[in-house]
Amino acid sequence: MNYQNYALGKWITGEGEGAPLFNAITGERIGRASSKGLDFNEMMTYARKVGGPTLRKMTFQERGLMLKALALHLHSVKDKFYELSYVTGATKIDSWIDIEGGIGNLFANSSLRRQFPDLPFYVDGEAARLSKGGTFIGHHIMVPREGVAVHINAFNFPIWGMLEKIAVNLMAGVPAIVKPATLTCYLTELMVREIIATQILPEGSLQLICGSANGILDHVCCEDVVTFTGSASTGKMLKAHSKLINEAVPFNMEADSLNASIIGEDAIPGTEEFDLYIKEIQKEMTVKAGQKCTAIRRIIVPEKLVEDVQKALCDRLSKTIIGDPAIEGVRMGSLAGNSQVVEVSEKVNELAESQDIIYGDLENFVNDVSVGKTVICPMHPRTMKVYGHTKKKFMPNIKTVEPVGYFDILMLMKNTALIMTDSGGMQKEAYWLQVPCVTLREETEWVETVQSGWNVLYRNYNGLHKPSDKNTTYYGDGKAAERIVRTLITNIQVNK
Repeated sequence: MNYQNYALGKWITGEGEGAPLFNAITGERIGRASSKGLDFNEMMTYARKVGGPTLRKMTFQERGLMLKALALHLHSVKDKFYELSYVTGATKIDSWIDIEGGIGNLFANSSLRRQFPDLPFYVDGEAARLSKGGTFIGHHIMVPREGVAVHINAFNFPIWGMLEKIAVNLMAGVPAIVKPATLTCYLTELMVREIIATQILPEGSLQLICGSANGILDHVCCEDVVTFTGSASTGKMLKAHSKLINEAVPFNMEADSLNASIIGEDAIPGTEEFDLYIKEIQKEMTVKAGQKCTAIRRIIVPEKLVEDVQKALCDRLSKTIIGDPAIEGVRMGSLAGNSQVVEVSEKVNELAESQDIIYGDLENFVNDVSVGKTVICPMHPRTMKVYGHTKKKFMPNIKTVEPVGYFDILMLMKNTALIMTDSGGMQKEAYWLQVPCVTLREETEWVETVQSGWNVLYRNYNGLHKPSDKNTTYYGDGKAAERIVRTLITNIQVNK
């Protein structure tokens, strides 16, 4: 599917291959986005000449009511955004923050109309008398800028990131060009399609670039405004753009907050404050997979409580179910894409040089739901028939096959990253093959495979699986057949 740009009053498919887009859960390719062929200067001019004049003529009351009408409509169709939001790796609560939080921004800004007159401009404060007779005065009159607001947004909130910004510029009578992060632009595109279809906003007041916007800042002027949400390094680079400096273009950057959570010495285990502290930290670490601009970056704990906090936090994290957000019970989704997996890995490695990891480990850090690993599921025809009656569908990365022979199943087991089974025999074979196994039973007769760390009961599985014993051979060294053959040959030779 080609995710399009909205420019010059029409939907435009970018030229060339563009950037591939993927389902963050399954890894399945869902489409592409390209901005090649767009004329950014023409888009800026269109916003200034078509969208701007109409918005500037509207009064604050009219602009506020326009935002309210848009918010009411989007809220009435909000469910259509949730299904696609899951594809970004967002859970229901993540999506609620993004979708309904974004719409809430429209409502909040629309209410600001009550603080302004029914005029297209705002007279600020009292007039300053600059002459004795009052023939010379000074008075501030606020009018809309005659430019365009260029919004460059982050990947983590594809809807909120756009709506919280355009609510402000539309209320101020300024058109916008929105550039969402390409990684999750498909959700922003769905929202913009809905907004454009309502015809509530004047033509030219909103345009969208799904592909790269490299070069757009070359076309800004002193009447424009640029906002950026993302990393501080990228923000500083954009802020230093010569056109922004030469034209004195206002540049607003939201990047890399340093929020912390602090607990006092008297908030000991068993107190309400201690429990709340652990609960909120776990929430900060798991909502949006920890990738919120407002998420805490540090946990500050009195030395005497460090061990208690570590234990309580690890216990709570171990109960957090990670996986496909569309599945009931899942409380943490995936990172938004493989680029985020790489970045998180690099940052954790950097921290590990000076810090101890108390939960999980670097060796087995794999964001399985982000990389879309293929799952092979041999299924008996009768089982498949029963499953078919449920009318549920497997995710695209789950491949069902008919039952296979012994040697084929051994090859599948040997070349997999993880085995999930209720078979006693496969638990032992997984141990012999040194492949991590999750047993889908309440207990197992092969307790030594659990003791070794190669096997774990499903109720104790939390997505982290590191064998604690790689050397002990509970069932011998695997050379029993060789010894039997040698013994038989020796006995045959003796009997001769």
